[in-house]
Amino acid sequence: MANPSTKFKLAAHSQTVPIEAEVYLTLQHVADLLLRPLEETLKPAGLSHTQYNVLRILRGAHRDAEQYGEHGAEPGGLPCGEIAARMITRDPDITRLLDRLEARGLVARSRQKKDRRVVQARITSAGIQLLKKLDKPMDTMHRKQFAHVPATHLKQLLEHLKEIRSAVSQIKACAGDEEEAN
Repeated sequence: MANPSTKFKLAAHSQTVPIEAEVYLTLQHVADLLLRPLEETLKPAGLSHTQYNVLRILRGAHRDAEQYGEHGAEPGGLPCGEIAARMITRDPDITRLLDRLEARGLVARSRQKKDRRVVQARITSAGIQLLKKLDKPMDTMHRKQFAHVPATHLKQLLEHLKEIRSAVSQIKACAGDEEEAN
């Protein structure tokens, strides 16, 4: 933990806060700024960023199934709980999210034969085609977002962000799960 006496003033407030709080608030602000162009890029396709995330997760599962020769009635599908676990942002209502994608023909769902309680979702060919159309505009948007940052800085930032993400015990401790973290 950083020295508690290390504090900074937030630009918009006269209040002094610990550097960890400033880092957190800055990350939240930057995430919001980066999300806006993403939403604008997805708007013509009629997708939210969470729907896009689900489609990308399912495309990855589809590619894995093709690569490893998975066979069966629904190759490349994932149980809803697995999709929820892989989401970038937590969405408590994965069922409704899948309902919207299924209504558009981008996702198909079925019950597993081994355990009928488990619903498996897979991307459809229409979902794959939509993502193919979005790949280039998304890549262009991401390049524009970070065009002003040298590649070496981006690599350093990525390493630091991965380090923070992997510090699960620290994050759990902050959420009040101190006994689980120890």
